[in-house]
Amino acid sequence: MRVILSIRPKHIRKIINGTKRYEFRKVMFKDRSVCEIYVYSTSPVKRIIGRFKVGKIFEDRPENLWEQLREYSGLTQKDFYAYFSEKDKGYAIEIINFELFEEPIDPKKLNPTFVAPQSFQYIDDSTFNHQLDPNKSGLGKFIQIEV
Repeated sequence: MRVILSIRPKHIRKIINGTKRYEFRKVMFKDRSVCEIYVYSTSPVKRIIGRFKVGKIFEDRPENLWEQLREYSGLTQKDFYAYFSEKDKGYAIEIINFELFEEPIDPKKLNPTFVAPQSFQYIDDSTFNHQLDPNKSGLGKFIQIEV
């Protein structure tokens, strides 16, 4: 199972440079078989810019997540706690083998009715994923980022 995850460009830059190795979320996929995430860069980019494998998913109180993962959070303590304000539970997705598309993909070209997910959306493996797979679609090549 795969999803598209919306991430702000400033956080994507930190993923690329290796200072952010965990993506924090207030809600998590109900289907825990998600193994791969396609990254949709929010405004002003508005493109699918790459993908990564899902490592360990942490579920805990925000203060425990911060204590365990702050070194590679890519966030300041203030921003982390502002994001999780009034939340008793949070999630951290470990980012494994991030691959950056050489050319970002306009999702509207793949699906004219595409609407950027507020947080994430599942990919229909029979259609959208087939179009995103560079081995099947010929759409894009990846630049693997070692962190």
